[in-house]
This record gives sequence, structure tokens and C-alpha cells, in this order.
Amino acid sequence: MRRATIERTTGETSIRLALDLDGDERRIDVPSGFFGHMLDALATHGGLGLEVEATGDTHVDHHHTVEDVGIVLGEALVEALGERRGIVRFAHAYAPLDEALARAVVDISGRGYFVYRLPPELEQVFVTADFPLQLIVDFFQALADRGRFTLHLEVLAARNAHHAAEAAFKAVALALRQAVSRRRGSDAVPSTKGTLSS
Repeated sequence: MRRATIERTTGETSIRLALDLDGDERRIDVPSGFFGHMLDALATHGGLGLEVEATGDTHVDHHHTVEDVGIVLGEALVEALGERRGIVRFAHAYAPLDEALARAVVDISGRGYFVYRLPPELEQVFVTADFPLQLIVDFFQALADRGRFTLHLEVLAARNAHHAAEAAFKAVALALRQAVSRRRGSDAVPSTKGTLSS
């Protein structure tokens, strides 16, 4: 059963998250409608069961909430994967959305590392009045770090910030779905070291 439930409460946020790597039920309750839409896309295209309840100091901004959801999702991923036996491990995916195109390359390596690239003209753009596109960078940085996997994410083309973000979430979802899938007939850890969990 590749499942995990994580709760995290700080002076800035309160988050409860349940992840099922092989599930399909989704229930997402976060302060930002746009962020909720992105999490739903991640779960839908990643083939994940995902339940998230999050509140935070959104009177300041959405940064703490978005980042902390990434932290908790990463920790749930680590717990759900366990020793990472029998997984594919490496994967990549492209996702288009009209004029936008994103590429994600994943290694479920046991080490958190994140590299990203956005078109320079989008780096300071807001998707909605209170959601800068840069928040997706904070989310994926936290997810890769706490999920202990390598993620290279690049928005190759985009004009619309919503499309850029959504293409990025879909590309990551598709790559993760492949990377955490089980290899037929193998329960081995796909590593010459013999471990991906430390």
C-alpha cells in the first residue's frame, strides 16, 4: 500500500495531506483557487489519490502556504515510496497547453535537487492578482527537496502565465507518474548503490 498521511502545523500554516500513489480520489481545500486548480492537475495527470486541507497566513501572501504544501507533499511521497523498490525511477515528459510548452525530467534518486527555467519575460508575472508565477518555483523546490528526488523543470515557451504554470504542473505530473510506477517483474532497488532511501 503506497500511501501516506502527513500533518504539519507551524505559526504560518496548518496542513493535512493524504497521498495514495495508486489511488484516484481527490479532495483539495486550499486558500488559493488557482493553486487548488494546479494541485488537482498534478493529481489527475499524475494518477494520484490526493487529499489536502491547508490554511495559512494569506493576509501576508500565499508563499508560506504554497511552499508548505510542497514540503508536506514531498514528505508524503517519501513515506509512500518506502525503500523505492521496483520503481522505474527515471522519467521525462512534455506537456503543452496552447502556446505554452513545459518539460519535466525526474530522477527518484533519494536526493533532493531542483533546476528550473522560465522565459525571462514571465519571471515577474502574476497569474492572478495575488498569485505570482514564481510561487510555482517555490512549490516545486520544496517538493523536490522534501521528496528527495531530482527535478529539472523548464517552461520552453509561453505567453500566458496561467498556461505556463499549468503546463509545468502537468509535465511534472506525467513524469512523476512514470517514475514512481512499478517495473514489471522486479522488486529490486534501481540503483548500483542498492539504496535510494538514504
